[in-house]
Amino acid sequence: MVLPDVVLTAALAIFLFLALCGALVLVIVSLRKPADIPLIVAGVLVVLCLLAVTVSPVNVPLLLGLAIALLGTALAVLGGNPITRRILDVASHGRVEEGDNGGILLRAPSLPGAVAGEGSGAVREVMRGGTTIGYLERVAVVLGIIAGFPEAIAVVVALKGIGRFSELASAEARERFIIGTLASLVWACVVGALVRLAIW
Repeated sequence: MVLPDVVLTAALAIFLFLALCGALVLVIVSLRKPADIPLIVAGVLVVLCLLAVTVSPVNVPLLLGLAIALLGTALAVLGGNPITRRILDVASHGRVEEGDNGGILLRAPSLPGAVAGEGSGAVREVMRGGTTIGYLERVAVVLGIIAGFPEAIAVVVALKGIGRFSELASAEARERFIIGTLASLVWACVVGALVRLAIW
């Protein structure tokens, strides 16, 4: 019947719109200081939306699809920041100190035979600009997935790896690079897949 299909499509579109709006509000609230509860609820909303578009064979109307694409892109780009930061905090147990320029602070090893407090290495900030790079990588990935060009993920990872190669000498920098990149890309890919399935 035509009527049930129309009702199902309208219900799905309204659910997606409201759920993405709610998730976007929750991640914006967590931008300054990532909090577990809002981020978990946002993640659950995204997973529910993904499940809904996976099991539903209907596509949302064009105008609402455009709104969902814009909401999804904003959610992927902005939401990746607090989610990635929270995952990095959990992974490092708060032992890695962040610098003023978006990087992490590393202390060079002490000189052999130096007294405690003397000869300790200088503190330097590595992986500066990580927040900005994260936003840009998520924009490229989510737009690539929505446009049907998932190969954008490989391009982003290659560019990021080449750009950061010289800074990955320390274990802390390598760990942060791998965990941060994976968390950011997984979030952007899930939201991008959700939007792609909903509008195409």
